[in-house]
Amino acid sequence: MSVQHTAAAHIHRDDVASRMGMWLFLFTELLLFGGMFILYSVYRFTHPEDFHLAAKELNTVIGTFNTAILLTSSLTMALSIAAIQRKQKTLSIIFQLLTIVLALGFMVNKYFEWGAKFHHGIYPGSETLLSKPSGEILFFGLYYVMTGLHGLHVIIGVVIIAFMTVFTMRDVITHDNYVKLESAGLYWHLVDIIWIFLFPLFYLIT
Repeated sequence: MSVQHTAAAHIHRDDVASRMGMWLFLFTELLLFGGMFILYSVYRFTHPEDFHLAAKELNTVIGTFNTAILLTSSLTMALSIAAIQRKQKTLSIIFQLLTIVLALGFMVNKYFEWGAKFHHGIYPGSETLLSKPSGEILFFGLYYVMTGLHGLHVIIGVVIIAFMTVFTMRDVITHDNYVKLESAGLYWHLVDIIWIFLFPLFYLIT
């Protein structure tokens, strides 16, 4: 094999396959959360009054604030991809860092929200929660599982975007090789979309 052929083999990449792999992964995530949304709907249908009372315990202001934070973070993530496509490396890094800051802000709010519930004794296995009707126990069980799993996805997203930022700084991600950043953006938009469904189900529909 000639030197030219060897060099060509080293720079070969399959962006289409990478994107397809990412979409398949996102599809499995949708199946996971979709199953939980169906479970939520069934229990809500069978315990409407208990779900109505339990939802009043949640802080709609914090939920709304967190929704605004995630929507803004999706915008900054999209802008970071647009910036790298236009060869604006520094601007792309700034938008990626802003996305991370916003994601951490979301988690801080979630920490205070969960902390308030724990302070009032409303957490899985607590005497306060177990003394409530079965529908309210189911509501808070689903609330902790679904928002907790979503929070885990936010943390994973922060780690992924942090790696993308480092890759951008080191020119691993460039204006003509940004599929990694694009895939990270798709993941982050999924995290955002899942919250768009979680927010009304737990906070707004009472």
